Amino acid sequence: MARSEHERLAAARIAEAVEATQRLLEPETLAQLGHVGDALVAGFRSGGKLLVFGNGGSAAQAQHIAAELLGRLRVDRPPLPAIALVDGVAALTAIANDYSYADVFARQVDGLGGRGDVALALSTSGASENVVRAVKAARRRGLTTIAMTGPDRSPLGDAVDHCLRLPGADVTRIQECHLVAAHILCEIVERALPDGVRRSPGGRDLDAHRLPGPRRDDQRQAARGGLRDPSR
Repeated sequence: MARSEHERLAAARIAEAVEATQRLLEPETLAQLGHVGDALVAGFRSGGKLLVFGNGGSAAQAQHIAAELLGRLRVDRPPLPAIALVDGVAALTAIANDYSYADVFARQVDGLGGRGDVALALSTSGASENVVRAVKAARRRGLTTIAMTGPDRSPLGDAVDHCLRLPGADVTRIQECHLVAAHILCEIVERALPDGVRRSPGGRDLDAHRLPGPRRDDQRQAARGGLRDPSR
């Protein structure tokens, strides 16, 4: 029985998706996935958080990644600190209105990011100005920077510490490969950190920022006998 036009279209697109996904098995891509996974694990282990961002379909992908890390992918575990910068609609629109749309992610990175954190930028073209500006802001602030792009060299790929260039002949196939890669990266993190992360000392311990309460360094000094412990 002859296939309908819609069936032929579906078969062609599925074949394209399968072909693009199979190319993820190329040694260079597998190596990039491993390096990016290691960078994410190292960031969380150091007490850092993940800031993830992109436009359009990549914005939805950013939300998906943050949700997998704050929630879970395959196993029950403590949540991991991940923020999708597209979630703050009020901040996005305020920055776009008062400054420019090119600054909507960079200004949030400046406000939320710090040394030890990780910035993950998603862009199929690798040329989105607001995404490129954000990773440059992240580099200035000492964040580890990662990009997921299409297969070609791009301004975004050139601006980051680790670039995961994924296959695809067009935007839809690249986005599908981004989704596969995102799930793999989340699973790498989840397997490496089944018990979550413990905040490191020196300002990255969550207890040090809990209000109200004594400053952490005052407590340490009190323990050494040099100051009355203000929590007593």
